[in-house]
Amino acid sequence: MDTGATEPDHPTAGLDYSRLYEFRFKDVDQGSRQVVWNEIARYLWNRMGRPQRVLDPAGGRGEFVNAVPAEECWLVDVVDYPERKTDPRVRIVIGDLFEIELPDSYFDAVFASNLLEHFHSPEEVAAFLDRMRKTLAPGGVLALMGPNFKYCAREYFDCADHLLPLTHVSVQELLFAAGYNVTEVIPRFLPFSFRSRLPASPRLTRLYLRMPMLWPLQGKQFLILATP
Repeated sequence: MDTGATEPDHPTAGLDYSRLYEFRFKDVDQGSRQVVWNEIARYLWNRMGRPQRVLDPAGGRGEFVNAVPAEECWLVDVVDYPERKTDPRVRIVIGDLFEIELPDSYFDAVFASNLLEHFHSPEEVAAFLDRMRKTLAPGGVLALMGPNFKYCAREYFDCADHLLPLTHVSVQELLFAAGYNVTEVIPRFLPFSFRSRLPASPRLTRLYLRMPMLWPLQGKQFLILATP
């Protein structure tokens, strides 16, 4: 589910993310996005083991961190959206993910949605995974969600900032190479983006999340959980 995440800065330097996502989601109501994310975030929080310190390294407008019921959330992004409204428990850090300071061995969970496909190369993904591994506390969980090229190849590059085609299989290899233990893999989880047909209502979204038999029909994004 494309959040409008804008990290990393360096692979697509010069790109005006604010205007890019304004165009991409011009027909999508932000309130509807948040309603859907309220359900998704709570579901993922439970799936990650109910972590209390959560980092979103490409948080966009904050849909996930606003909804996840953790005690402390950090949002990192290169764009300081003027319309971003976050809960007081959310700490916002604006800057390049590879240059800003983040605490070591601190977070119970890191959730990265629609981020890896913005990197130029597997080497850049490896650098990101290494950075996240250092921020995770012992026993922490890294959750990765993103478009699965295996199931959305026709529309994958309709997004101008999608650079690196990835599948649930290739991401597992990258995680293993970066020193992670993959604990759960869902090849087809959510639809490709908010431009896809996921019902924008709490009840229908909850129903979808509780019925995995529907995921192979609509899901074009993987969900992968891993621990260092």
